[in-house]
Amino acid sequence: MGLFNSINIAGTGLSANRVRLDVIADNMANINSTRTADGGPFRRSKVIFKPRAEGPYWRSPFLPNSMDNGIGRGVRVAEIQKDFTKENPLRWDPTHPDAIKSGPRQGYVELSNVDMVSEMVDMISASRAYEMNASIIEGSKSMFQRALEIGSGR
Repeated sequence: MGLFNSINIAGTGLSANRVRLDVIADNMANINSTRTADGGPFRRSKVIFKPRAEGPYWRSPFLPNSMDNGIGRGVRVAEIQKDFTKENPLRWDPTHPDAIKSGPRQGYVELSNVDMVSEMVDMISASRAYEMNASIIEGSKSMFQRALEIGSGR
């Protein structure tokens, strides 16, 4: 394992969780949106992470390929999906401009499927993961600094 692998791995976690926090903020900002540019109410977005299978990552030129097992290269955002698993709730408001005009649901307004409690839990989880990755980078940095001090004889 290379010297900077821990920083590279934690850096991918920082990037992925920043995107996750951005998506959560977008969900929370659109909790009351009944109309989007695509038409229809806002649907919650969710971030899908996948393991990072290839670089770019820093690799020691002195490490033979046979010793690089490919494990621990970090995480990446594979895609951002709309959540269609949860139905959008309905609210009776026939005076609303986005109320359904005809059919059995006439007079109802279809609201977004964002649940504030779930978004807050996801936000806490993402911010803690972000903080954890930042502390890994800080710990690695101090460990490298201490190794340099030991090597210089201080």
